[in-house]
Amino acid sequence: MPLEQPPRWGLLAVRVNPYLSMLFEQVKIPIHLDHLPFATGVPISHELLHTMEKYAILAEGHNFTKQIAAVFAAQRGGRDIREPIIKLEPATKLLCDGGVDEYGPMKYALRWPMGTRQFYQRAPNSDVTKEQESTRRSNKSSRRSKRIETGRKFSGGTKMREKQLKRLDILLLLFFVGPWCWPASVVAQVHPQDTEWPSYAADLAGTRYRPLDQINAANFSDLEIAWRIKTDNFGDRPEYKLEGTPLMVNGVLYASEREGKRGGSAPRQLSGRGLAYWSDGKEERILYVTPGFRLICLDAKTGVRVPSFGDNGEVDLKVNADQDIFPDLITGEIGIQSAPVVAKDTVIIGAAFREGMTPKSMRNNKGYVRGFDVRTGKRLWIFHTIPKKGEFGYDSWEKGSAEYTGNTGVWTQITVDEQLGLVYLPVESPTSDFYGGHRPGNNLFGETLVCVDLKTGQRKWHFQLVHHPLWDMDISSAPILADITVDGKPVKAVAQPSKQGFLYVFDRVTGKPVWPIPERPVEVGNVPGEWYSATQPIPTKPAAYSRNGVSTDDLIDFTPALRDRAMEIASKYHLGPVFTPPTVSKLGGPLGTLTMGTASGGTNWPGGSYDPETHNVYVYACNSCIEPIGLVPAPKEVSDLNYVAGTAGKEVQVLHGPGENAGADSPKPPTKRTGGGYVALNLDGLPLVKPPYGTITAINLDQGEFVWQIAHGETPDVVRNNEALKGLNIPRTGQETYNIGTLVTKTLIIAGEGHVTTTADHPRGAMLRAYDKTTGKEVGAVYMPAPQTGSPMTYMVHGKQYIVVAVSGGPYSGEYIAYTLPSTGE
Repeated sequence: MPLEQPPRWGLLAVRVNPYLSMLFEQVKIPIHLDHLPFATGVPISHELLHTMEKYAILAEGHNFTKQIAAVFAAQRGGRDIREPIIKLEPATKLLCDGGVDEYGPMKYALRWPMGTRQFYQRAPNSDVTKEQESTRRSNKSSRRSKRIETGRKFSGGTKMREKQLKRLDILLLLFFVGPWCWPASVVAQVHPQDTEWPSYAADLAGTRYRPLDQINAANFSDLEIAWRIKTDNFGDRPEYKLEGTPLMVNGVLYASEREGKRGGSAPRQLSGRGLAYWSDGKEERILYVTPGFRLICLDAKTGVRVPSFGDNGEVDLKVNADQDIFPDLITGEIGIQSAPVVAKDTVIIGAAFREGMTPKSMRNNKGYVRGFDVRTGKRLWIFHTIPKKGEFGYDSWEKGSAEYTGNTGVWTQITVDEQLGLVYLPVESPTSDFYGGHRPGNNLFGETLVCVDLKTGQRKWHFQLVHHPLWDMDISSAPILADITVDGKPVKAVAQPSKQGFLYVFDRVTGKPVWPIPERPVEVGNVPGEWYSATQPIPTKPAAYSRNGVSTDDLIDFTPALRDRAMEIASKYHLGPVFTPPTVSKLGGPLGTLTMGTASGGTNWPGGSYDPETHNVYVYACNSCIEPIGLVPAPKEVSDLNYVAGTAGKEVQVLHGPGENAGADSPKPPTKRTGGGYVALNLDGLPLVKPPYGTITAINLDQGEFVWQIAHGETPDVVRNNEALKGLNIPRTGQETYNIGTLVTKTLIIAGEGHVTTTADHPRGAMLRAYDKTTGKEVGAVYMPAPQTGSPMTYMVHGKQYIVVAVSGGPYSGEYIAYTLPSTGE
């Protein structure tokens, strides 16, 4: 097969070895995604080569050194790297066979069990000369004092250990050559499915569950860092919002990264939340969607694009989409950040757009969902989330608004029941989050859970959670598939968490609600030109697990003075329960509708998790994310809509979402920001509403009842140290954030904090916390240097369990950190 130049996008595949990241941390190596074609997915940077040279790992005069240096020299000089690669192949083979200078015993090192703490031991009868051995010992002695601090002991019971790094030379070279010649006996091992993490949410049901219990309540606080990988050099600048969850299959971790100019123009520009793995028992493939909306298919064993898939391993998702993407394929507003889903032989892809608070136009591209053949990349089917003329639901878009309205995509995770052959699509809002006057009607399939056939994409059933969406209540997280027992009868259920804090539960075969979801009258607003639905579906069970409206009873009441100030602020806004409509912002009041359970409330993209043993759903929710929704006439230079989000008396600004212009390939932001998000409503830093600010709730699906609910996250510094609260005993408040995902194991619920704090127990940072899944009692915590920004996952390899979590935020760039228990005897 001819060698190819490295693509602009990349796949980071890491052998599960706890030393690799420690090594990079020790020598401060930034890892680039400029692949050598033969490196099979392992990123190699120029800095890595220089560091190898620095530590005498590739000493002058070694044939292998000369050949690999020639490859890097060609790459740096922009020359064709095929010729030096071809010359390198014999040296590579010699290395793997154990015959390259002092690295002859490498063939023994390559047989290390992955994920263990074993060290390389020189084989008997080594062919290393006395002179080489003397040099090696000298180098080793000079480096013996270098250590890696993977943590420290904290008084709060959080313990991590300082480890000494041994044999830097062997470890570096193992990472470099391992994927070429990893022994077949290792690669071909059969791993029980429940010890791996082969899909973004662990499985196609969206459970985020693995029945592992090596890490448990008794030892969680003993976890130490096994390995860590910084992502600083992925792209033109560091990424400070790493939202990924890796996959682990056959002892290899996979995570996606950057793209280039087209990715820099994408509406959601982060590196992505994950990717998909597929195998038919012979072939293994990795699939992911770039921010610029390309579906990429790679050979999982080599990292090389599969030439038989699409156009040399790529499918351009901006074409063959039953629409013309405007204004053009480079800058056209459509993309996605979530992971694709592979079920049987079908790859399912949704779509994402800019945040819709201040859209440029009432017209936009449409977020259709498509299925592709995993072998060929051929489009198999398409589901029109905004129906075309003659299709079911078209009449719910009055005055022909289905023809020009856009968005209505599936930007979050999709779940699949392979046995039933059914796909569950959580659809977002149509164009313009807060004003729908240009799209009168109920607007199917906006904010609708849609079940389609896996083979054909044909609709089987649907349930619209919000009629004529006006609140940015996107269905933002994956539906959860659960086999439960209700009133003594088995039910194949699908449970949908939501921003409004309702868990909507349906029979996933028929779409019938498990408990009644009647239409209830709601307030009708008076915004000029708006169309309103007089009723909305509101579940009877389970009860709302987070706040989804604002009343005076929700306001802060730590002291009478704070309460009075909060009442004064709230008096300037329109208050009401869930589905209280937006208002036109007026200087004399109201400035807008004060809401919770809307844009960033309740449960967002990380979704919930499900325990098939207890039939409990565990779901994090923001219980204090206040959004003031005021509407103002749109200036012509901003938008062609009648109204956009804004506040009377203030200049209208284009509001940007958290993923916009935040990726590593995005243009550098201007010195002065051109727009911003909502200003938090607070009192000297204190939230306007009472704690808890963030919660985790356990909900039993057999009964439709809460099992427990706890405040998640340490009390913020601004509360703990606030002068107005001196002398008061404030219980743990939890933290206000929207992007916390939970992980379920045999005995634990695991979730990290979304903000850093400073306490007597740990330096400024965040904690990864574990709770007893039956009671909600906290049983352990370990320190993280930055907040959790990607949902945690777990796996077991060679009898050892690991937990991996992405952290980032503030001045801390993205990093994947793996935790494990100390090995016996260390």
